[in-house]
Amino acid sequence: MQTTLKINGESWTLDVDPRTSLLDALRHHLDLTGTKKGCDHGQCGACTIILNGRRINSCLTLAVMHDGDEITTIEGLGEPGRLNPMQEAFVRHDGYQCGYCTPGQIMSATGMLDEVSQGWPSHVSASLEGDVPLSREEVAERMSGNLCRCSAYPGIVRAIRETAGEVSE
Repeated sequence: MQTTLKINGESWTLDVDPRTSLLDALRHHLDLTGTKKGCDHGQCGACTIILNGRRINSCLTLAVMHDGDEITTIEGLGEPGRLNPMQEAFVRHDGYQCGYCTPGQIMSATGMLDEVSQGWPSHVSASLEGDVPLSREEVAERMSGNLCRCSAYPGIVRAIRETAGEVSE
């Protein structure tokens, strides 16, 4: 089945089996291997991308469902020598160890900061309205869908809070 995906500002026309996940289309058809396959069941967050401005697990959706949609992968955030602020903060705060989950963590954190800027509360937010301060607890709740087997969580939280303009511990 033919579908056109708009990825990182570029259009790609693919002829894929309609059962092909968006993750597999990115990795195996377009060689965008920054998006990782962890669990392939939506439980680890390694495959997180931004789709039409919202973070999603790309393993849980089919490529043909996103004809014409705007997709951003880790390759679209920055490049060597020109990292985006979240990527720079992850490096500065050692928000990675083995690095496998790092692209998904960065994409999820980027999407999460956009949600916060739009005033979306979380389960631990003190109020349903107004600004949401990004405490460690708030970040942990909002990033709970992204797992790190190496336990680089302290650096991840510091990187996110710094990028958001919050005080870093």
